[in-house]
Order: sequence, then structure tokens, then C-alpha cells
Amino acid sequence: MALKENDLNWFRPLWRRVAVVVFLAIWLGWEVLYTGEQLWMVLVGAALAYSLYNFFYAFPKEEPKNDEIPPAGAADEQDRSDS
Repeated sequence: MALKENDLNWFRPLWRRVAVVVFLAIWLGWEVLYTGEQLWMVLVGAALAYSLYNFFYAFPKEEPKNDEIPPAGAADEQDRSDS
């Protein structure tokens, strides 16, 4: 993936990635339907394909943070009253 760590943190919320993709899709539709400029169609289409791949297929999954809840210890097993 070509995104740096700072970019990954900024694009972590799903709505930002969706907003970029929707913007590029609307722009591509504008170029195809109204202007007909082939150079811009290719450029925006390539940007759309690149962003779809990077934002949804190859985007690293967020690691679950298990540091917040410590694992159950022996003292927890002794304190249980339901056994």
C-alpha cells in the first residue's frame, strides 16, 4: 500500500474513504456524460480504481485493542459464585 502511517490514521474512519470514492465517482460520471474529455476520464477513472483498491481491498484492518481489559486470572476464577 502506498499510504503512509499519517495518511492511514486520517483515512481510518470509513466515512472519509467513502466520501473520497463518491466524489471521484461523481466526477467520473460528469466527465463521461457531459464533458466527454477522454484524458480526464482516464485520469479520474484511474484515481477511482486506485482509491477503491487502497481504501476497501488493501486497507489494513484495525487491530482490536485488548490492552484495556486484562485477561482473567486465578483470583477471578476463585471469586465466581455461579460454579
